[in-house]
Amino acid sequence: MNFDDTPEEAAFRLKARQWLDANALLRSASRGGAADDEASSLAEARAFQAKKAEAGYAAITWPKDLGGMGGTSIQHLIFGQEQSRYRVSSNFFSVGLGMCIPTVMKFGSDAHRERYVRPALSGQEIWCQLFSEPAGGSDVAAARTLAVRQGDGWVVNGQKIWTSGAHYSDFGILLARTDVAAPKHKGLTMFIVDMRSPGVEIRPIRQMTGGSDFNEVFFSDVRIPEADRLGQPGEGWKVALTTLMHERLSVGGTFGGFLGWRDLLNAARENTIAGRPAAEDGRIRERIADSWVVETGKRLLGYRAQTALSRGQTPGPEQSILKLLTTAKPQENAYVVLDLLGEGGAVRQGELGSTWRKIEHSWSFGAALRIAGGTDEILRNIIAERVLGLPQDIRLDKDAPFNSLTN
Repeated sequence: MNFDDTPEEAAFRLKARQWLDANALLRSASRGGAADDEASSLAEARAFQAKKAEAGYAAITWPKDLGGMGGTSIQHLIFGQEQSRYRVSSNFFSVGLGMCIPTVMKFGSDAHRERYVRPALSGQEIWCQLFSEPAGGSDVAAARTLAVRQGDGWVVNGQKIWTSGAHYSDFGILLARTDVAAPKHKGLTMFIVDMRSPGVEIRPIRQMTGGSDFNEVFFSDVRIPEADRLGQPGEGWKVALTTLMHERLSVGGTFGGFLGWRDLLNAARENTIAGRPAAEDGRIRERIADSWVVETGKRLLGYRAQTALSRGQTPGPEQSILKLLTTAKPQENAYVVLDLLGEGGAVRQGELGSTWRKIEHSWSFGAALRIAGGTDEILRNIIAERVLGLPQDIRLDKDAPFNSLTN
């Protein structure tokens, strides 16, 4: 495992840091009264994204003729490490650039790439991913949203749920069932859908964090041109696997604003158990140590991925371990702090102010991250089957006609 930059990588890191210094604020800097509402945050994010695209940093590994830098995966990783030190938001574009557009680039036509890639890179257009459904849960292949061929296009009816950013998205990639008699993995087709098409209804879901990042999306006789199909009819699962692979890597990345081992240590120093500092309690010290071990393991897994990328290799399914650790531990840490606070743990951010934000965010939004990009249970299955080589789960519905499962 090599933790050091090569001379070329060090030069790229310095150049990226200098560009970020000129175009963004460090996290420790004052915001100068900038608003936190979604509209203002989106406008600010679009402006920064346009600068990134112009400089080539918006898609470092993508070809130059599509607006990228034509760089390496290790350069992409280095820029991400440097950008994490600055107060910038890429959340509005992470689904589109991390999952949707790579799928369009691989399975779309030249016309698709010419039309959609650059506007997404510059932040002009935002994308969402329309996979999950109320009856399917984490079983993406159980999609019931139906697309029926009519004339020179398709007519779609159905419902998607937990769609991040649908309320501000311009386009989405939609997984729909086009053959109900085929097995569930073989009767699906992927489409590009204009989120402003007649018949598309978006209903934001109010979360316990107070935000509405997720949405229900309803399709009522929505027409999609045949030209906006991605991949062949009935091969949507193959297309979806590409998206899901990118999603797992994206969601398993680094998240800011969550509790870490240092936060646990500070809380233990500031609170007492039975009249003594909580930091002296063996049970609390064990939880702090466990959090430190997890964060250290995450860092080492990141180094392993960095080493693989520097050698021209692709990180394997062991990346599921990184996603599992990244999304589960903040919520577990929040439970420890809430227990230390006793009755005070029931008080919300509105009463305690911004100092409470990280605790509340880790506890409430941590639950969402343990679902997004694959639930804890699915990730453990991947680790068991593809990393440890254990036998696969028995799947009785794998080859059965889909309509026999739903009748």
